[in-house]
Amino acid sequence: MARGARPLTVAGLGSAALVAALVLGTVIAVFARAEGAGALGPADWAAIRFTLWQAALSSALSVALAIPVARALARRRFLGRGLLITLLGAPFILPVIVAVLGLLMVFGRAGWVNDALGAVGLPSVAIYGVQGVILGHVFFNLPLAVRLILQGWLSVPAERFRLAASLGMGAGAIFRTIEAPMLRAVLPGVALVIFLVCTSSFAVALTLGGGPRATTVELAIYQAFRFDFDLGRAALLAVVQLAVTLAAGALALSVAVPSALGAGLDRVVRRWDRAPGWPDALAIALAAAFLLVPLAALVTRGAPSLLSLPPVVWAAAGRSLAVAVASAALCLVLTLPLAVAIHRTGRRAGRGLEVAGMLGIAASPLVIGTGLFIVTFPFVAPGAIALAVTGLVNAVMAMPFALRALGPAVAEVERDWSRLAQSLGMGGWARLRLVLLPRLRRPLGFAGGLAAALSMGDLGVVTLFADGQSATLPLQLFRLMGAYRMDDAAGAALLLLGLSLALFWLFDRGGRVNA
Repeated sequence: MARGARPLTVAGLGSAALVAALVLGTVIAVFARAEGAGALGPADWAAIRFTLWQAALSSALSVALAIPVARALARRRFLGRGLLITLLGAPFILPVIVAVLGLLMVFGRAGWVNDALGAVGLPSVAIYGVQGVILGHVFFNLPLAVRLILQGWLSVPAERFRLAASLGMGAGAIFRTIEAPMLRAVLPGVALVIFLVCTSSFAVALTLGGGPRATTVELAIYQAFRFDFDLGRAALLAVVQLAVTLAAGALALSVAVPSALGAGLDRVVRRWDRAPGWPDALAIALAAAFLLVPLAALVTRGAPSLLSLPPVVWAAAGRSLAVAVASAALCLVLTLPLAVAIHRTGRRAGRGLEVAGMLGIAASPLVIGTGLFIVTFPFVAPGAIALAVTGLVNAVMAMPFALRALGPAVAEVERDWSRLAQSLGMGGWARLRLVLLPRLRRPLGFAGGLAAALSMGDLGVVTLFADGQSATLPLQLFRLMGAYRMDDAAGAALLLLGLSLALFWLFDRGGRVNA
């Protein structure tokens, strides 16, 4: 190891230790405070059953609806196709509470769908409850499923389709012999990833669920805090949530099935099967409408109220901006040296450091927040540390994504430039400033923008700590919705959406300018 490599490596080891201490320490605190399994009441068992049931149904629906959309995008070339595929990634950085409000404006009691049904004398549809939770999860996970399944379609070697065309195969035969085997390899992993996301989705259940028939485990944790202040029951439910998340994650990692399609010559995939075009066009149009109409409804209603928002909303927006920027900075400060240390410490030690950086996926924000509340409550008022805890937890939650963006780039820079840096005697700050940072600006900007956008729209741990003076913009938006001030809520949602996208663009653009 070069003399100049030591400071960053030591910092990376410290970063891994800090993240491990935070996640594992809060989990230990939760276990210590949790009551016995016999303390789970009928409502708790109902929440566990509903969490698993809705996650299974949401993942099945998301995957089933994504298959025809992904197939259509793989088979067709049209103007705007690239933009549409890019927009399919937007829900990942879209604040959940914003999308939920958009769904309410389309499917809610006074939404566009019920207005249309009432105009023709048909009964209205209800969005709150089981159907609302599943609708919200499908809205967020359908684009993810399309992107993942589309990657499977695009991984099929072009030579397979050329051979099928030379044999005169139609669309049905191509699906049976080429596409169906690919789907058998891809779909189990996609479904389990979405299942994992749905088991730890808090904001959707908080806004659209509730009641004895539509309460998830994370929502039950929140209710135990806010309504009963029963820390023992909240901790026990947090243990249950952690077990569900770990089991789903382990299952998702174990179902990867290798493709049996073989390799090709990396040619651009062309399709010669002449299937009717209207089913593909219909699938693409319906998916685009399902994703874009709620956002259009939100913009239509929120724009007139944007400039007349109450001062409390603007104050919450300022707090959210400060937390998001600080969280993104902390995420990068922790992730960059960790990525360097993973590359420089050898395969076995590097794998351990990588696992430490990915611990944020193992425990949901609400589980970590529960542990931090248990640890800090005897010593400090929750509202006094609400923003600091929110920023810290959000930074740790974003680290796995930032590590995925920075890790390959750090490995490439180290491979190409480390020997030259050593021969010139570069070390410490000089090596960081002259070798690493200039060549990592693009992934640093992307990772920072992603962390800032995710933190800006987070409605999780802040609900456990915040009081009237420390509410973030997503929490203030939730309170406006609870008070049925829907015009103000639409304006606040539009403000939150604009700030989230602006933060992502500024960080990402800052990493690309003159890079």
